[in-house]
Amino acid sequence: MDKFTKLDGVAAPMKIVNIDTDMIIPKQYLKTIKRTGLGKGLFSDMRYNADGTDNPDFVLNQPAYKNAKILVAGDNFGCGSSREHAPWALLDFGIRCVISTSFADIFYNNCFKNGILPIVVSKDDLDKLFDDADRGANATLTIDLAAQEIHGPDGGTLKFEIDPFRKRCLLEGLDDIGLTLEKKADIGTYESAKQDSQPWL
Repeated sequence: MDKFTKLDGVAAPMKIVNIDTDMIIPKQYLKTIKRTGLGKGLFSDMRYNADGTDNPDFVLNQPAYKNAKILVAGDNFGCGSSREHAPWALLDFGIRCVISTSFADIFYNNCFKNGILPIVVSKDDLDKLFDDADRGANATLTIDLAAQEIHGPDGGTLKFEIDPFRKRCLLEGLDDIGLTLEKKADIGTYESAKQDSQPWL
């Protein structure tokens, strides 16, 4: 998993509450277990017209936000079914951070396991970030995970909270497999001892 230390990127505003996982990645894209290639399906019901052409009114199709790395979204982001394809699609598109006032628990946990930073902020702070994100190509935010700060385009700074263990995993690029491999030496010692004591296994 790629490390998340500091992120500089354009923030796209999605002033929609209850964005569920079916909106993030509709069910027709769930046939694969690969983590790549899902970016094309991200928000596809809103992003594309019925004939498959881009919907020019959708925020991520607008020139200023086509390469957005951050989403600033309404309350209860990631609700609905527990599909891990949702963070996969965000990541494949290039989104590394989602900021909202609240997240669905399963989606929130899945983000950390896939190298995406979900940040919870107050309603007042979200409104400030929406104002920043409305600036289009000038809506560049800096997310400093080590300092737990969001730096706006005018130099303003917002602090955010994060669980220390999850913070370490993102900073060091540790997913569940990476965490297990940290114990590789201990696992090897155990397996050797098990083989010596019970060679018939």
